[in-house]
Amino acid sequence: MSNELIQALHEIETERGIPKVALIEAIKAALNTAYKKNFGTTQSVSVEFNDLSGEVKVFSQKKVVDKVEDDRLEIEMAEAQQLYPDCKVEDMVYVEATPTNFGRIAAQTAKQVVIQKLREAERSLIYEEFLEREGEIVTGTIQRVESRTVYITLGRTEGIMLPSDQISGERYEIGQRIKAYIYEVKNTSKGPNIFVSRTNSYFLRRLFELEVPEIYDGVIEIKSITREAGSRSKISVHSLDERVDSVGACVGPRGLRVQNIVSELDGEKIDIIKYDKDPEKYIANALSPAKVLAVYTNDEAKMATVIVPDYQLSLAIGKEGQNARLAAKLTGWKVDIKNESQFMEEADIDGQDS
Repeated sequence: MSNELIQALHEIETERGIPKVALIEAIKAALNTAYKKNFGTTQSVSVEFNDLSGEVKVFSQKKVVDKVEDDRLEIEMAEAQQLYPDCKVEDMVYVEATPTNFGRIAAQTAKQVVIQKLREAERSLIYEEFLEREGEIVTGTIQRVESRTVYITLGRTEGIMLPSDQISGERYEIGQRIKAYIYEVKNTSKGPNIFVSRTNSYFLRRLFELEVPEIYDGVIEIKSITREAGSRSKISVHSLDERVDSVGACVGPRGLRVQNIVSELDGEKIDIIKYDKDPEKYIANALSPAKVLAVYTNDEAKMATVIVPDYQLSLAIGKEGQNARLAAKLTGWKVDIKNESQFMEEADIDGQDS
């Protein structure tokens, strides 16, 4: 090895931020292993790397003796004293034992170590970059689909979208540009795993933050989101400025803002609900698009009985109970929906019984 290696290590430290000291220590450790592997010795050796010249030398530990029986492990007193004048019999000393062809092995080993360290540094940088971006939306290109898992190119790395993170009914084609939400970044021995989702409720939250300036600026806050990805979502919003209509701002002029989000989610229906600290009003709002006549709440059981016009019952409950289910999740209340006729009939019966 030569000064070229030292210069290369210096450039790596400057450009990649990998300390030269750390690289040299890794090279030394690898050289020790390479020596024992190539020369099959069990004796104690020390590989010295000159960080100024790049020169490599191997030193073998030997015992000082009067008469040598094994020259791999022992050195005569007279020879030892030429190197260490104050040494005595039974002392352990280091003697240079650099093989003639070790320079080539050392050069190859150093190259492998540097390449490995560069890979590790690159992985570390990618991990740290995307760890900071956890909770953000990213845009990438679908690279491949394997066993229903979608792999998305994200610059120097790739995102992983598991089947559970994919919107039912969406088609994913190689080369397709796609947005997704980073919900977890894991560091592994093979590099960082970046998990992304299109079904996560926070994906919808971030889309609204990007589309509605009032949310991004903190004038409107998102109180709650519940979602059945690919089908329907409900999002409740509250304005901190009474001059700003929270629902109107999210819908946007001519419905443009919410329509952009619906388009991104491949037609998923989105109900934008006005939050109210009064549970009865909030529950009534949450059942939109159905009209509600009255809401009766039981605070202890956190149960709400909702009365709707007869013709609105199926709309309030929704297909397969979806509207009622989403409203309950959004508000945190159990919801029992009754039409007006049923409620009046039950009230009459109760009146007769009393």
